[in-house]
This record gives sequence, structure tokens and C-alpha cells, in this order.
Amino acid sequence: MRLRCAVLDDYQGAATASADWSLLGDRVEVVALREHLAGEDALAGALADYDIVVTLRERVPFPGSLIARLPRLKLLVASGMRNSVIDYTAAEAHGVTVCGTASSSTPPVELTWALLLGLARGIVEESGALRSGGPWQSTVGADLHGRRLGLLGLGKIGSRVAGVGLAFGMRVSAWSQNLTKERAEEAGVELAAGKEDLLATSDFVSVHLALGERTRGLLGAAELALMKPNAYLVNTSRAAIVDQDALLAALREGRIAGAGIDVFDVEPLPASHPMRTAPRLLATPHLGYVSRANYATYYGQAVEDIQAYLEGSPVRRLP
Repeated sequence: MRLRCAVLDDYQGAATASADWSLLGDRVEVVALREHLAGEDALAGALADYDIVVTLRERVPFPGSLIARLPRLKLLVASGMRNSVIDYTAAEAHGVTVCGTASSSTPPVELTWALLLGLARGIVEESGALRSGGPWQSTVGADLHGRRLGLLGLGKIGSRVAGVGLAFGMRVSAWSQNLTKERAEEAGVELAAGKEDLLATSDFVSVHLALGERTRGLLGAAELALMKPNAYLVNTSRAAIVDQDALLAALREGRIAGAGIDVFDVEPLPASHPMRTAPRLLATPHLGYVSRANYATYYGQAVEDIQAYLEGSPVRRLP
């Protein structure tokens, strides 16, 4: 019997063009779903007739309650080799194999710098004014050379962001709860005395931490109040690390110079969400991992995962 495969959240219509799905032959019918399915009822209804689901990053939670409502589901493929929104215990209990793919840290590093540079030099404001007949020069750019870049997290992504900062001639410091002086020195950066010290002394703060119990709400109103009024915050990691209401208040009241945000508490962002109209905010719709090369990896290896499953030898199994 021919299996059916749903590819979720193919917003750009890029999934089928990013890999050779014809390798699956007549064994699998592939359907790319362009619209986001919000809520468990919508997902359960739309996916009831599918045997395989390909989900991108952590856009769609798969709790046990949803998995139980998908009796045909046999294979769930998630891009990346870590996914915190899949109930693996429930998947195993219902006979669902979960597989992952490789993922590059390069795209989020590059997007971090796109946001930081866009903020520092007022790119959006100046480009908009030029194209609309507005004023010729209305902002004064913030310098990077000689300024301090503070990194919350110095892992795979944070350390590469640090390297770019050093190349710009910035002074780079980092902090996380487990970061050691030796690890910081290996990356060529200073170990901040603490979170508070990093926030108070940095001209640019960039978040590169994994979301967990210790990092959820790590930056709240009190922490944002420590930042300089001419400092910028960039978050391409996870929205829940930064208290969204506290950030909105800081932007509206001008207590920080601006923020570059790629992650939100609700995605896709509702049309009425205050983040869409917040001042001093440069925002992108969670583009951190969205690049041609990464999509080729995600969907190319998704095809491989499906092929391997059909042959009875699943690869890149999660968790």
C-alpha cells in the first residue's frame, strides 16, 4: 500500500524543490502543507490520513495526546538532531519511529550578524526613507569597532558569533552558568564576572543559549534594566529566554536602543501581536535556520530517513 507523507509548514513552497523526493518512487505520496496548522485539533484532523510526517525544527509540538490521535502515523522526521517538542516516550509507545537530520549552525550565526548590523546602522529606516522619498540621512550609526559584545552562551553558535565580533575589532565577553574561564579563553573572549556584569557593560548583547528550566525567563525586567540605554539586544535563540512583556516595555520606554528578534512566544506571529508594531525593533519571522543549504540538508536527509525506514533500517533515530 502506498504511504502518505505530509511535509509541515512549507511556508515558501521550498520543501519539494530542496530535495529529490522522486527517490521514494511510487511507495510514498508526498504532500507539502503551506499553511501552519495551529492547535492539536487542527493537526489531528489534517494529519489523520498520513503515515509519515516531516516537521521543520520545533515549529509544531508533538505531545503524547496528539500522537495518540494519529493512529496511522509510523514515522516522524524532524530537522536537526535535537527536538524538545516531541514526546519520545509516547512515540515509542504508539510504534512511531522518530528520526532527525543534520543541521548547520552557519545560518543562525549569519542572521545574528544581519540583525546586529541592521540595528547598528539603521539599515531598515534609512532604506525605507530613501525608497519613499523621505529624509536623506536621519540616523547616526552605532560603531562596532572597540565596543563590547556580550554573549549569553558560548556554544557552537555563540563561539562563531564571537569570532565575527573579534574580526570587527570588538571586545567580546561571554557568560553562561557552566562557562569556564578556560573555555572562554579558547574562543578568544573574556569570561564575564556574571550575567549582571555582562548586561551592564555590553554595548550589544546576543543570546545563544538552549532553552531549559535554568534559562527560561533568564532576562526579565530587572535584567533588561541593567543594560545601557544605548545598548542593543539580539535574540536568535528561543523567545522564552527573554520575557516578552519586559522587552516590549523596555523598547516602548526607550530604556534600550533597540532589539533584533527572530523568535517569538507565538509563531507564526498573530497579525495583532504587539511585537509587530513595537518601536526600536528589527524583527524577522524565525529565519535563523532558513537557508538554501540548510533546507537542502533537512529535506535531502528527510528523504534518506524515509528510504531507510522503508527498508527496515531507520537512520538518525531520535532522541
